[in-house]
Amino acid sequence: MQQHTDEVIQAAKSLYLKKHKVPEIAATLAVPKRTVYQWRSAGQWDDMLGGESALDCVARRYTLLVGRDGKADGDLKEMDRLLDHMVRLREMQVREIEAANEARDEGRPVVGGRTRRPKKKRGKIIKNDVSHLTESDFREKFHGRFYEYQHELRQAKETHRVRNILKSRQIGATWYFAQEAFEDACLSGDNQIFLSATRRQADVFRAYIVAIVKEKFDIELKGKDEIVLHTAHGQATLYFLSNNSKSAQSYHGHVYIDEYFWITKFNELYKVASAMAAHKKWRITLFSTPSAVTHEAYDLWTGDRFNKRWSRQAKRKEFPSFEAMQRGVVCPDKVWRKVITIKDAEAGGCDLFDFEDLNLQYSTDEFRNLFMCEFVDDLQAVFRLHNLEACYGDMDEWTDFNPDAARPFGNLPVWGGYDPSRNRDDASFVILAPPLQPGGMFRVLARYKWVDKSYTWQAQRIKELTQQFNFVHIGIDVTGPGIGVFESVQAFFPAAMPITYGVQTKTTLVLKAKDVIESGRIQWDASLTDIAHAFLTIRQGTTGNGMITYSAGRTEATGHADVAWAIMHALANEPLNSQHQRKAVVAFGK
Repeated sequence: MQQHTDEVIQAAKSLYLKKHKVPEIAATLAVPKRTVYQWRSAGQWDDMLGGESALDCVARRYTLLVGRDGKADGDLKEMDRLLDHMVRLREMQVREIEAANEARDEGRPVVGGRTRRPKKKRGKIIKNDVSHLTESDFREKFHGRFYEYQHELRQAKETHRVRNILKSRQIGATWYFAQEAFEDACLSGDNQIFLSATRRQADVFRAYIVAIVKEKFDIELKGKDEIVLHTAHGQATLYFLSNNSKSAQSYHGHVYIDEYFWITKFNELYKVASAMAAHKKWRITLFSTPSAVTHEAYDLWTGDRFNKRWSRQAKRKEFPSFEAMQRGVVCPDKVWRKVITIKDAEAGGCDLFDFEDLNLQYSTDEFRNLFMCEFVDDLQAVFRLHNLEACYGDMDEWTDFNPDAARPFGNLPVWGGYDPSRNRDDASFVILAPPLQPGGMFRVLARYKWVDKSYTWQAQRIKELTQQFNFVHIGIDVTGPGIGVFESVQAFFPAAMPITYGVQTKTTLVLKAKDVIESGRIQWDASLTDIAHAFLTIRQGTTGNGMITYSAGRTEATGHADVAWAIMHALANEPLNSQHQRKAVVAFGK
Protein backbone atom coordinates (compact mmCIF):
# COMPACT_ATOMS: atom_id res chain seq x y z
CA MET A 1 0.00 0.00 0.00
CA GLN A 2 1.19 3.53 -0.67
CA GLN A 3 2.67 5.36 2.30
CA HIS A 4 2.00 9.08 2.68
CA THR A 5 4.39 11.57 4.24
CA ASP A 6 3.60 13.74 7.24
CA GLU A 7 3.58 16.75 4.91
CA VAL A 8 0.70 15.30 2.88
CA ILE A 9 -1.29 14.41 6.02
CA GLN A 10 -0.77 17.89 7.50
CA ALA A 11 -1.85 19.49 4.21
CA ALA A 12 -5.01 17.37 4.22
CA LYS A 13 -5.74 18.39 7.81
CA SER A 14 -5.25 22.07 7.03
CA LEU A 15 -7.61 21.89 4.05
CA TYR A 16 -10.23 20.08 6.12
CA LEU A 17 -10.12 22.71 8.85
CA LYS A 18 -10.65 25.33 6.15
CA LYS A 19 -13.92 23.61 5.20
CA HIS A 20 -12.77 21.70 2.15
CA LYS A 21 -14.76 18.52 1.67
CA VAL A 22 -13.03 15.13 1.80
CA PRO A 23 -13.50 14.42 -1.96
CA GLU A 24 -11.98 17.83 -2.74
CA ILE A 25 -9.00 17.14 -0.48
CA ALA A 26 -8.50 13.73 -2.06
CA ALA A 27 -8.53 15.25 -5.55
CA THR A 28 -6.21 18.11 -4.57
CA LEU A 29 -3.56 15.87 -2.97
CA ALA A 30 -4.10 12.86 -5.27
CA VAL A 31 -4.82 10.42 -2.41
CA PRO A 32 -7.80 8.05 -2.03
CA LYS A 33 -10.90 9.46 -0.30
CA ARG A 34 -11.00 6.56 2.12
CA THR A 35 -7.48 7.44 3.25
CA VAL A 36 -8.54 11.03 4.04
CA TYR A 37 -11.56 9.73 5.98
CA GLN A 38 -9.19 7.50 8.01
CA TRP A 39 -6.91 10.47 8.75
CA ARG A 40 -9.93 12.57 9.80
CA SER A 41 -11.12 9.88 12.21
CA ALA A 42 -7.70 9.03 13.65
CA GLY A 43 -6.76 12.69 14.12
CA GLN A 44 -10.19 13.72 15.46
CA TRP A 45 -10.25 16.67 13.10
CA ASP A 46 -13.95 17.31 13.68
CA ASP A 47 -13.22 18.12 17.33
CA MET A 48 -11.03 21.01 16.17
CA LEU A 49 -13.93 22.73 14.42
CA GLY A 50 -16.04 23.35 17.52
CA GLY A 51 -14.95 26.94 18.15
CA GLU A 52 -16.30 28.33 14.87
CA SER A 53 -19.75 29.95 14.63
CA ALA A 54 -22.35 28.73 12.15
CA LEU A 55 -22.04 31.96 10.14
CA ASP A 56 -18.25 31.70 10.02
CA CYS A 57 -18.55 28.08 8.90
CA VAL A 58 -20.97 28.88 6.08
CA ALA A 59 -19.07 31.99 5.01
CA ARG A 60 -15.79 30.13 4.84
CA ARG A 61 -17.31 27.46 2.61
CA TYR A 62 -18.93 30.07 0.38
CA THR A 63 -15.65 31.97 0.00
CA LEU A 64 -13.93 28.74 -0.93
CA LEU A 65 -16.41 28.02 -3.71
CA VAL A 66 -16.29 31.61 -5.02
CA GLY A 67 -12.56 31.34 -5.58
CA ARG A 68 -12.78 27.99 -7.37
CA ASP A 69 -12.04 27.89 -11.09
CA GLY A 70 -14.33 25.98 -13.44
CA LYS A 71 -17.30 25.69 -11.11
CA ALA A 72 -19.55 22.69 -11.67
CA ASP A 73 -23.34 22.86 -11.52
CA GLY A 74 -23.23 21.32 -8.06
CA ASP A 75 -20.89 24.08 -6.86
CA LEU A 76 -23.25 26.80 -8.14
CA LYS A 77 -26.27 25.19 -6.47
CA GLU A 78 -24.36 24.84 -3.23
CA MET A 79 -23.38 28.54 -3.41
CA ASP A 80 -27.06 29.51 -3.75
CA ARG A 81 -27.96 27.47 -0.68
CA LEU A 82 -25.05 28.87 1.32
CA LEU A 83 -26.00 32.43 0.38
CA ASP A 84 -29.53 31.87 1.68
CA HIS A 85 -28.11 30.46 4.91
CA MET A 86 -25.79 33.42 5.34
CA VAL A 87 -28.63 35.92 4.89
CA ARG A 88 -30.76 34.19 7.52
CA LEU A 89 -27.89 33.77 9.96
CA ARG A 90 -26.85 37.39 9.49
CA GLU A 91 -30.42 38.58 10.16
CA MET A 92 -30.47 36.52 13.36
CA GLN A 93 -27.12 37.98 14.40
CA VAL A 94 -28.33 41.57 13.79
CA ARG A 95 -31.42 40.93 15.90
CA GLU A 96 -29.26 39.56 18.70
CA ILE A 97 -26.98 42.61 18.58
CA GLU A 98 -29.95 45.01 18.60
CA ALA A 99 -31.44 43.19 21.57
CA ALA A 100 -28.11 43.33 23.38
CA ASN A 101 -27.77 47.07 22.76
CA GLU A 102 -31.29 47.74 24.06
CA ALA A 103 -30.55 45.71 27.19
CA ARG A 104 -27.29 47.60 27.73
CA ASP A 105 -29.10 50.99 27.39
CA GLU A 106 -31.67 49.91 29.96
CA GLY A 107 -29.04 48.71 32.39
CA ARG A 108 -29.95 45.09 31.93
CA PRO A 109 -27.28 42.38 31.55
CA VAL A 110 -26.40 41.56 27.98
CA VAL A 111 -27.53 38.08 26.87
CA GLY A 112 -26.15 36.65 23.65
CA GLY A 113 -24.89 38.52 20.64
CA ARG A 114 -21.67 40.41 20.24
CA THR A 115 -20.54 43.39 18.23
CA ARG A 116 -18.06 42.97 15.44
CA ARG A 117 -15.36 45.32 14.38
CA PRO A 118 -15.69 46.41 10.77
CA LYS A 119 -13.62 44.22 8.53
CA LYS A 120 -10.64 45.78 6.89
CA LYS A 121 -10.91 46.15 3.17
CA ARG A 122 -8.81 43.57 1.39
CA GLY A 123 -7.35 43.76 -2.05
CA LYS A 124 -7.89 41.14 -4.72
CA ILE A 125 -6.45 37.78 -3.71
CA ILE A 126 -3.88 36.52 -6.22
CA LYS A 127 -4.04 32.79 -6.85
CA ASN A 128 -0.80 30.87 -6.12
CA ASP A 129 1.02 34.06 -5.10
CA VAL A 130 4.62 33.18 -4.17
CA SER A 131 6.14 36.54 -5.07
CA HIS A 132 7.10 37.21 -1.44
CA LEU A 133 9.28 34.09 -1.07
CA THR A 134 13.04 34.71 -0.98
CA GLU A 135 16.23 32.66 -0.96
CA SER A 136 16.42 32.95 2.81
CA ASP A 137 12.92 31.47 3.12
CA PHE A 138 14.02 28.36 1.26
CA ARG A 139 17.27 28.08 3.17
CA GLU A 140 15.28 28.11 6.38
CA LYS A 141 12.33 25.92 5.36
CA PHE A 142 13.82 23.47 2.83
CA HIS A 143 17.57 23.11 2.89
CA GLY A 144 17.98 22.19 6.54
CA ARG A 145 16.13 18.91 5.95
CA PHE A 146 18.27 17.72 3.02
CA TYR A 147 20.73 14.86 3.31
CA GLU A 148 24.30 15.34 2.12
CA TYR A 149 23.68 13.72 -1.27
CA GLN A 150 20.63 15.93 -1.82
CA HIS A 151 22.77 19.01 -1.19
CA GLU A 152 25.18 17.62 -3.81
CA LEU A 153 22.32 17.28 -6.31
CA ARG A 154 21.36 20.89 -5.61
CA GLN A 155 24.88 22.15 -6.15
CA ALA A 156 25.12 20.24 -9.44
CA LYS A 157 21.99 22.04 -10.67
CA GLU A 158 23.85 25.33 -10.65
CA THR A 159 26.67 24.19 -12.95
CA HIS A 160 25.41 21.29 -15.11
CA ARG A 161 22.67 21.52 -17.71
CA VAL A 162 22.07 17.76 -17.88
CA ARG A 163 22.07 15.54 -14.80
CA ASN A 164 21.62 11.76 -14.90
CA ILE A 165 21.20 9.99 -11.56
CA LEU A 166 21.09 6.24 -10.96
CA LYS A 167 19.73 5.65 -7.49
CA SER A 168 18.62 3.18 -4.86
CA ARG A 169 14.95 2.90 -4.07
CA GLN A 170 13.36 4.96 -1.31
CA ILE A 171 16.14 7.53 -0.78
CA GLY A 172 13.85 10.56 -1.25
CA ALA A 173 14.75 11.54 -4.82
CA THR A 174 11.23 12.51 -5.95
CA TRP A 175 10.66 14.31 -2.64
CA TYR A 176 13.87 16.29 -3.12
CA PHE A 177 13.42 17.18 -6.82
CA ALA A 178 9.85 18.38 -6.14
CA GLN A 179 11.28 20.95 -3.71
CA GLU A 180 14.19 21.85 -5.97
CA ALA A 181 11.85 22.56 -8.89
CA PHE A 182 9.41 24.62 -6.81
CA GLU A 183 12.23 26.73 -5.34
CA ASP A 184 13.73 27.32 -8.77
CA ALA A 185 10.34 28.32 -10.19
CA CYS A 186 9.75 30.83 -7.39
CA LEU A 187 13.19 32.43 -7.55
CA SER A 188 13.63 32.48 -11.33
CA GLY A 189 10.13 32.51 -12.83
CA ASP A 190 11.10 29.49 -14.98
CA ASN A 191 8.66 26.74 -15.99
CA GLN A 192 9.19 23.26 -14.58
CA ILE A 193 8.04 20.11 -16.44
CA PHE A 194 7.62 16.74 -14.74
CA LEU A 195 7.44 13.66 -17.00
CA SER A 196 6.46 10.23 -15.66
CA ALA A 197 5.24 6.89 -16.95
CA THR A 198 1.61 7.70 -16.02
CA ARG A 199 -0.35 10.72 -14.86
CA ARG A 200 -0.86 9.00 -11.50
CA GLN A 201 2.91 8.85 -11.07
CA ALA A 202 3.35 12.47 -12.18
CA ASP A 203 0.82 13.47 -9.53
CA VAL A 204 3.25 12.25 -6.87
CA PHE A 205 5.34 15.32 -7.71
CA ARG A 206 2.26 17.48 -7.47
CA ALA A 207 1.17 16.00 -4.12
CA TYR A 208 4.64 16.56 -2.64
CA ILE A 209 4.74 20.18 -3.81
CA VAL A 210 1.22 21.02 -2.62
CA ALA A 211 1.76 19.39 0.79
CA ILE A 212 5.22 20.82 1.47
CA VAL A 213 4.29 24.36 0.38
CA LYS A 214 1.22 24.25 2.60
CA GLU A 215 3.23 22.98 5.56
CA LYS A 216 6.22 25.31 5.22
CA PHE A 217 4.65 28.51 3.84
CA ASP A 218 0.91 28.09 4.55
CA ILE A 219 0.17 28.62 0.85
CA GLU A 220 -2.60 26.57 -0.79
CA LEU A 221 -1.54 25.90 -4.36
CA LYS A 222 -4.40 25.44 -6.84
CA GLY A 223 -4.38 23.73 -10.20
CA LYS A 224 -4.69 20.16 -11.43
CA ASP A 225 -3.05 19.57 -14.80
CA GLU A 226 -0.73 22.47 -14.14
CA ILE A 227 -0.01 24.96 -11.36
CA VAL A 228 0.62 28.56 -12.41
CA LEU A 229 2.74 30.39 -9.85
CA HIS A 230 2.78 34.18 -9.56
CA THR A 231 6.41 34.91 -8.77
CA ALA A 232 8.38 38.13 -8.40
CA HIS A 233 9.75 37.37 -11.89
CA GLY A 234 6.42 36.73 -13.60
CA GLN A 235 4.36 33.60 -14.09
CA ALA A 236 6.02 30.19 -13.77
CA THR A 237 4.06 27.05 -14.67
CA LEU A 238 4.51 23.60 -13.18
CA TYR A 239 3.43 20.95 -15.71
CA PHE A 240 2.65 17.36 -14.64
CA LEU A 241 2.69 15.09 -17.69
CA SER A 242 2.47 11.37 -18.38
CA ASN A 243 4.31 9.34 -20.99
CA ASN A 244 2.35 10.89 -23.87
CA SER A 245 4.49 12.82 -26.33
CA LYS A 246 1.50 14.47 -27.98
CA SER A 247 0.61 16.30 -24.77
CA ALA A 248 4.08 17.69 -24.27
CA GLN A 249 5.33 19.02 -27.58
CA SER A 250 4.38 22.68 -27.10
CA TYR A 251 5.86 23.17 -23.61
CA HIS A 252 9.26 24.55 -22.68
CA GLY A 253 11.09 24.66 -19.37
CA HIS A 254 13.35 22.69 -17.06
CA VAL A 255 12.53 18.98 -17.48
CA TYR A 256 12.48 16.25 -14.82
CA ILE A 257 12.04 12.61 -15.92
CA ASP A 258 11.60 10.19 -13.03
CA GLU A 259 12.02 6.38 -13.04
CA TYR A 260 13.00 6.63 -16.69
CA PHE A 261 14.37 3.08 -16.75
CA TRP A 262 10.78 1.89 -16.29
CA ILE A 263 9.25 4.03 -19.07
CA THR A 264 8.23 2.21 -22.21
CA LYS A 265 9.17 3.78 -25.56
CA PHE A 266 11.74 5.87 -23.73
CA ASN A 267 13.57 7.06 -26.85
CA GLU A 268 10.41 8.61 -28.24
CA LEU A 269 9.74 10.41 -24.96
CA TYR A 270 13.35 11.56 -24.59
CA LYS A 271 13.32 13.08 -28.06
CA VAL A 272 10.33 15.21 -27.07
CA ALA A 273 11.81 16.05 -23.65
CA SER A 274 15.06 17.16 -25.28
CA ALA A 275 13.12 19.43 -27.63
CA MET A 276 11.28 21.05 -24.70
CA ALA A 277 14.66 21.85 -23.12
CA ALA A 278 16.53 22.67 -26.34
CA HIS A 279 17.46 26.23 -25.32
CA LYS A 280 20.68 26.46 -23.36
CA LYS A 281 18.93 27.99 -20.34
CA TRP A 282 16.84 24.85 -19.73
CA ARG A 283 18.07 21.88 -17.71
CA ILE A 284 17.24 18.18 -18.09
CA THR A 285 17.29 15.92 -15.03
CA LEU A 286 16.85 12.16 -15.34
CA PHE A 287 16.75 9.88 -12.30
CA SER A 288 15.76 6.26 -11.84
CA THR A 289 16.40 2.93 -10.23
CA PRO A 290 17.95 0.49 -12.74
CA SER A 291 15.84 -2.04 -14.64
CA ALA A 292 17.47 -4.30 -17.25
CA VAL A 293 20.36 -4.02 -19.68
CA THR A 294 17.92 -4.33 -22.59
CA HIS A 295 16.02 -1.14 -21.75
CA GLU A 296 16.14 1.59 -24.41
CA ALA A 297 17.84 4.01 -22.02
CA TYR A 298 20.69 1.70 -21.03
CA ASP A 299 23.08 2.93 -23.75
CA LEU A 300 22.26 6.52 -22.77
CA TRP A 301 23.45 5.80 -19.23
CA THR A 302 26.58 3.85 -20.20
CA GLY A 303 27.68 6.36 -22.86
CA ASP A 304 27.44 3.84 -25.70
CA ARG A 305 24.85 6.02 -27.43
CA PHE A 306 27.32 8.91 -27.43
CA ASN A 307 30.17 6.74 -28.66
CA LYS A 308 28.10 5.30 -31.53
CA ARG A 309 28.57 8.65 -33.25
CA TRP A 310 32.22 7.88 -33.92
CA SER A 311 33.01 5.51 -36.75
CA ARG A 312 36.62 5.02 -35.70
CA GLN A 313 37.57 3.34 -32.42
CA ALA A 314 40.23 6.01 -31.82
CA LYS A 315 37.59 8.66 -31.41
CA ARG A 316 35.52 6.75 -28.86
CA LYS A 317 35.62 8.23 -25.38
CA GLU A 318 36.09 6.24 -22.20
CA PHE A 319 33.40 6.91 -19.62
CA PRO A 320 34.13 7.06 -15.88
CA SER A 321 33.83 3.98 -13.70
CA PHE A 322 30.92 3.13 -11.43
CA GLU A 323 33.00 4.19 -8.43
CA ALA A 324 33.80 7.54 -10.01
CA MET A 325 30.11 8.14 -10.68
CA GLN A 326 29.37 7.50 -7.02
CA ARG A 327 31.30 10.69 -6.36
CA GLY A 328 29.49 12.57 -9.15
CA VAL A 329 31.40 13.28 -12.35
CA VAL A 330 31.11 15.08 -15.69
CA CYS A 331 31.37 12.56 -18.53
CA PRO A 332 32.65 12.98 -22.13
CA ASP A 333 29.13 13.81 -23.34
CA LYS A 334 29.08 16.74 -20.83
CA VAL A 335 26.43 15.00 -18.74
CA TRP A 336 26.90 15.01 -14.96
CA ARG A 337 26.31 11.45 -13.75
CA LYS A 338 25.79 10.38 -10.18
CA VAL A 339 25.23 6.96 -8.57
CA ILE A 340 23.57 6.84 -5.15
CA THR A 341 23.42 3.34 -3.68
CA ILE A 342 21.71 2.65 -0.37
CA LYS A 343 25.12 2.64 1.29
CA ASP A 344 25.96 6.00 -0.31
CA ALA A 345 22.68 7.34 1.06
CA GLU A 346 23.50 6.03 4.52
CA ALA A 347 26.95 7.64 4.36
CA GLY A 348 25.17 10.87 3.36
CA GLY A 349 23.11 10.92 6.55
CA CYS A 350 20.06 8.86 5.55
CA ASP A 351 19.06 6.71 8.54
CA LEU A 352 15.79 5.34 7.15
CA PHE A 353 16.92 1.77 6.43
CA ASP A 354 17.45 -1.41 8.44
CA PHE A 355 20.02 -3.41 6.46
CA GLU A 356 19.47 -6.60 8.41
CA ASP A 357 15.76 -6.42 7.67
CA LEU A 358 16.33 -5.72 3.96
CA ASN A 359 18.71 -8.66 3.65
CA LEU A 360 16.01 -10.92 5.05
CA GLN A 361 13.35 -9.56 2.71
CA TYR A 362 15.34 -9.71 -0.54
CA SER A 363 17.61 -12.19 -2.25
CA THR A 364 21.19 -11.17 -3.05
CA ASP A 365 20.35 -10.43 -6.70
CA GLU A 366 17.26 -8.42 -5.78
CA PHE A 367 19.14 -6.41 -3.18
CA ARG A 368 21.90 -5.58 -5.64
CA ASN A 369 19.38 -4.42 -8.23
CA LEU A 370 16.99 -2.51 -5.96
CA PHE A 371 19.47 -0.90 -3.59
CA MET A 372 22.98 -1.17 -5.07
CA CYS A 373 22.17 0.19 -8.56
CA GLU A 374 23.08 -2.93 -10.52
CA PHE A 375 21.17 -3.72 -13.72
CA VAL A 376 19.40 -7.03 -14.32
CA ASP A 377 20.70 -9.07 -17.24
CA ASP A 378 17.30 -10.11 -18.54
CA LEU A 379 18.92 -12.04 -21.38
CA GLN A 380 19.18 -14.79 -18.75
CA ALA A 381 15.68 -14.20 -17.34
CA VAL A 382 12.52 -16.16 -18.08
CA PHE A 383 10.57 -12.95 -18.70
CA ARG A 384 12.07 -10.29 -20.97
CA LEU A 385 11.82 -6.56 -20.28
CA HIS A 386 10.45 -5.60 -23.71
CA ASN A 387 7.52 -8.00 -23.18
CA LEU A 388 6.88 -6.64 -19.68
CA GLU A 389 6.99 -3.05 -20.96
CA ALA A 390 4.15 -3.89 -23.34
CA CYS A 391 2.04 -4.60 -20.24
CA TYR A 392 2.30 -1.04 -18.91
CA GLY A 393 -1.05 0.75 -18.82
CA ASP A 394 -2.66 3.79 -17.25
CA MET A 395 -5.24 3.00 -14.58
CA ASP A 396 -6.88 6.40 -15.04
CA GLU A 397 -8.06 5.24 -18.47
CA TRP A 398 -10.00 2.28 -17.02
CA THR A 399 -13.44 3.86 -16.92
CA ASP A 400 -15.09 0.79 -15.36
CA PHE A 401 -12.83 0.88 -12.29
CA ASN A 402 -13.04 3.44 -9.46
CA PRO A 403 -10.72 2.54 -6.55
CA ASP A 404 -12.47 5.06 -4.28
CA ALA A 405 -15.95 3.58 -4.72
CA ALA A 406 -17.59 1.24 -2.21
CA ARG A 407 -17.71 -1.35 -5.03
CA PRO A 408 -14.63 -0.36 -7.08
CA PHE A 409 -15.41 -2.75 -9.95
CA GLY A 410 -19.16 -2.93 -9.52
CA ASN A 411 -20.42 -6.49 -9.76
CA LEU A 412 -17.99 -7.56 -12.48
CA PRO A 413 -16.03 -10.73 -11.63
CA VAL A 414 -12.45 -10.59 -10.35
CA TRP A 415 -9.76 -13.19 -9.62
CA GLY A 416 -7.41 -13.07 -6.62
CA GLY A 417 -3.92 -14.42 -6.02
CA TYR A 418 -2.02 -14.74 -2.72
CA ASP A 419 1.67 -15.42 -2.13
CA PRO A 420 2.58 -15.91 1.55
CA SER A 421 5.40 -14.43 3.58
CA ARG A 422 8.30 -16.75 4.22
CA ASN A 423 10.25 -15.61 7.26
CA ARG A 424 10.14 -11.79 6.89
CA ASP A 425 9.61 -11.04 3.21
CA ASP A 426 6.40 -9.44 2.04
CA ALA A 427 3.17 -11.34 1.53
CA SER A 428 1.32 -10.21 -1.59
CA PHE A 429 -2.30 -10.27 -2.65
CA VAL A 430 -3.44 -9.16 -6.09
CA ILE A 431 -6.82 -8.58 -7.71
CA LEU A 432 -7.15 -9.21 -11.45
CA ALA A 433 -9.97 -8.25 -13.78
CA PRO A 434 -10.26 -11.32 -16.03
CA PRO A 435 -11.24 -11.11 -19.69
CA LEU A 436 -14.96 -11.38 -20.32
CA GLN A 437 -14.22 -13.41 -23.47
CA PRO A 438 -11.60 -16.20 -23.90
CA GLY A 439 -8.28 -14.78 -25.04
CA GLY A 440 -9.11 -11.25 -23.86
CA MET A 441 -7.19 -8.83 -21.64
CA PHE A 442 -6.38 -9.20 -17.93
CA ARG A 443 -5.84 -6.11 -15.75
CA VAL A 444 -4.16 -5.83 -12.35
CA LEU A 445 -6.70 -3.73 -10.45
CA ALA A 446 -4.93 -3.74 -7.08
CA ARG A 447 -1.94 -5.19 -5.28
CA TYR A 448 -1.33 -5.32 -1.53
CA LYS A 449 1.90 -5.88 0.41
CA TRP A 450 1.58 -7.16 3.96
CA VAL A 451 4.67 -7.26 6.17
CA ASP A 452 4.89 -8.97 9.58
CA LYS A 453 1.12 -9.58 9.77
CA SER A 454 -0.40 -12.74 11.23
CA TYR A 455 -2.22 -15.17 8.97
CA THR A 456 -5.50 -14.34 10.74
CA TRP A 457 -4.98 -10.61 10.06
CA GLN A 458 -4.26 -11.30 6.38
CA ALA A 459 -7.26 -13.61 6.03
CA GLN A 460 -9.49 -10.93 7.58
CA ARG A 461 -8.20 -8.39 5.08
CA ILE A 462 -8.99 -10.78 2.21
CA LYS A 463 -12.47 -11.24 3.66
CA GLU A 464 -12.98 -7.46 3.62
CA LEU A 465 -11.90 -7.37 -0.03
CA THR A 466 -14.42 -10.09 -0.91
CA GLN A 467 -17.11 -7.73 0.40
CA GLN A 468 -15.90 -5.00 -2.01
CA PHE A 469 -15.25 -7.15 -5.08
CA ASN A 470 -17.10 -10.01 -6.76
CA PHE A 471 -14.44 -12.72 -6.46
CA VAL A 472 -14.96 -15.92 -8.42
CA HIS A 473 -11.44 -17.30 -7.86
CA ILE A 474 -8.68 -16.91 -5.26
CA GLY A 475 -5.49 -18.94 -5.75
CA ILE A 476 -3.41 -19.42 -2.59
CA ASP A 477 0.02 -21.00 -2.19
CA VAL A 478 -0.47 -23.50 0.66
CA THR A 479 3.15 -24.58 0.78
CA GLY A 480 4.43 -23.78 4.28
CA PRO A 481 2.99 -20.67 5.96
CA GLY A 482 0.27 -20.15 3.35
CA ILE A 483 -1.81 -23.02 4.73
CA GLY A 484 -3.07 -20.91 7.65
CA VAL A 485 -4.35 -18.18 5.34
CA PHE A 486 -5.91 -20.74 2.98
CA GLU A 487 -7.90 -22.54 5.70
CA SER A 488 -9.15 -19.21 7.09
CA VAL A 489 -10.14 -17.93 3.64
CA GLN A 490 -11.81 -21.21 2.73
CA ALA A 491 -14.21 -20.70 5.66
CA PHE A 492 -15.81 -17.67 3.96
CA PHE A 493 -14.79 -18.40 0.35
CA PRO A 494 -15.11 -22.16 -0.22
CA ALA A 495 -13.97 -21.86 -3.85
CA ALA A 496 -10.43 -20.87 -2.80
CA MET A 497 -7.86 -22.84 -4.83
CA PRO A 498 -4.99 -24.51 -2.94
CA ILE A 499 -1.70 -24.40 -4.86
CA THR A 500 0.96 -26.83 -3.61
CA TYR A 501 4.38 -26.02 -5.02
CA GLY A 502 6.33 -28.64 -6.93
CA VAL A 503 8.33 -28.83 -10.15
CA GLN A 504 5.30 -29.37 -12.39
CA THR A 505 3.23 -26.77 -10.54
CA LYS A 506 5.82 -24.02 -10.98
CA THR A 507 6.32 -24.97 -14.62
CA THR A 508 2.59 -24.70 -15.27
CA LEU A 509 2.37 -21.34 -13.48
CA VAL A 510 5.33 -19.85 -15.36
CA LEU A 511 4.25 -21.16 -18.76
CA LYS A 512 0.79 -19.67 -18.26
CA ALA A 513 2.24 -16.30 -17.24
CA LYS A 514 4.68 -16.32 -20.17
CA ASP A 515 1.87 -16.99 -22.59
CA VAL A 516 -0.30 -14.19 -21.16
CA ILE A 517 2.56 -11.65 -21.02
CA GLU A 518 4.16 -12.44 -24.38
CA SER A 519 0.78 -12.29 -26.11
CA GLY A 520 0.10 -8.86 -24.58
CA ARG A 521 -2.95 -10.04 -22.66
CA ILE A 522 -2.31 -8.35 -19.31
CA GLN A 523 -1.93 -4.73 -18.15
CA TRP A 524 -0.96 -3.01 -14.92
CA ASP A 525 -0.47 0.64 -14.09
CA ALA A 526 2.98 1.72 -15.28
CA SER A 527 3.71 3.32 -11.90
CA LEU A 528 3.81 -0.18 -10.31
CA THR A 529 7.42 -0.79 -11.35
CA ASP A 530 7.89 -3.53 -8.75
CA ILE A 531 5.68 -5.88 -10.80
CA ALA A 532 7.99 -5.86 -13.83
CA HIS A 533 10.99 -6.13 -11.53
CA ALA A 534 9.52 -9.18 -9.80
CA PHE A 535 9.05 -11.02 -13.09
CA LEU A 536 12.59 -10.08 -14.19
CA THR A 537 14.09 -11.87 -11.18
CA ILE A 538 12.59 -15.26 -12.05
CA ARG A 539 15.19 -17.64 -13.46
CA GLN A 540 15.13 -21.09 -15.02
CA GLY A 541 17.23 -23.80 -13.38
CA THR A 542 17.41 -27.54 -12.91
CA THR A 543 16.72 -29.82 -9.98
CA GLY A 544 19.19 -32.38 -8.67
CA ASN A 545 17.79 -35.01 -11.04
CA GLY A 546 17.97 -32.71 -14.07
CA MET A 547 14.35 -31.51 -14.24
CA ILE A 548 13.71 -27.90 -15.30
CA THR A 549 12.36 -25.63 -12.56
CA TYR A 550 11.89 -21.93 -11.92
CA SER A 551 12.83 -19.74 -8.97
CA ALA A 552 13.60 -16.22 -7.80
CA GLY A 553 15.84 -16.90 -4.86
CA ARG A 554 13.04 -18.92 -3.26
CA THR A 555 13.78 -21.54 -0.64
CA GLU A 556 11.73 -23.05 2.14
CA ALA A 557 12.88 -20.20 4.37
CA THR A 558 12.70 -17.27 1.98
CA GLY A 559 10.32 -16.07 -0.69
CA HIS A 560 10.90 -13.39 -3.31
CA ALA A 561 9.25 -11.94 -6.43
CA ASP A 562 6.11 -12.27 -4.34
CA VAL A 563 3.88 -10.05 -6.46
CA ALA A 564 4.80 -12.00 -9.62
CA TRP A 565 3.90 -15.31 -7.99
CA ALA A 566 0.66 -13.81 -6.64
CA ILE A 567 -0.31 -12.76 -10.17
CA MET A 568 0.50 -16.26 -11.42
CA HIS A 569 -1.71 -17.76 -8.67
CA ALA A 570 -4.58 -15.60 -9.92
CA LEU A 571 -3.90 -16.50 -13.57
CA ALA A 572 -4.03 -20.19 -12.63
CA ASN A 573 -7.81 -20.07 -13.02
CA GLU A 574 -7.36 -19.95 -16.80
CA PRO A 575 -6.21 -23.18 -18.46
CA LEU A 576 -2.97 -23.26 -20.44
CA ASN A 577 -5.07 -23.46 -23.59
CA SER A 578 -7.02 -20.24 -23.02
CA GLN A 579 -9.21 -20.88 -26.05
CA HIS A 580 -10.64 -23.96 -24.36
CA GLN A 581 -13.29 -22.88 -21.87
CA ARG A 582 -13.98 -24.81 -18.72
CA LYS A 583 -15.83 -23.96 -15.56
CA ALA A 584 -14.02 -26.26 -13.14
CA VAL A 585 -11.34 -24.71 -10.95
CA VAL A 586 -7.82 -25.91 -11.73
CA ALA A 587 -6.22 -27.64 -8.71
CA PHE A 588 -2.48 -27.98 -8.40
CA GLY A 589 -0.44 -30.31 -6.26
CA LYS A 590 -3.22 -32.73 -5.37
